[in-house]
Amino acid sequence: MKLWSYTAVRVLLGIIFLVHGMAKFQMGLGNVSNFFQSLGLPGALGYAVAIIELIGGIALIAGLGSRYVAGLLFLIMIGAIVKVKLGLGLMGDGKGAGYELELALALASLYIAAENYTQLGLDRFLTKRTTAA
Repeated sequence: MKLWSYTAVRVLLGIIFLVHGMAKFQMGLGNVSNFFQSLGLPGALGYAVAIIELIGGIALIAGLGSRYVAGLLFLIMIGAIVKVKLGLGLMGDGKGAGYELELALALASLYIAAENYTQLGLDRFLTKRTTAA
């Protein structure tokens, strides 16, 4: 049951980040960069986040490098909460959404980063299994 639960979380998390990454590309990476600069962050970080979300989403769906990708996505979500959403509160302030979505995505990412169920992903072909003698 744990394997199937893990896989469902991994794949759905991948779909969510893939769609978010695609949205950033569709709105234009220059606009994403400008938004990051308006937050006092380097504009290049906007490019990096968009690429990590897009490629990371694909990697999670495929189960490729899941622990590492999920770790990066966890950091991105914590950054989004702290830099953008924290002041709005958990449920928002009536003008903008709160950080409940980012918190849920951060926790799901942390779960994927912490666990190691590779059987239903491409990681199984890259991970050497050792058996105790």
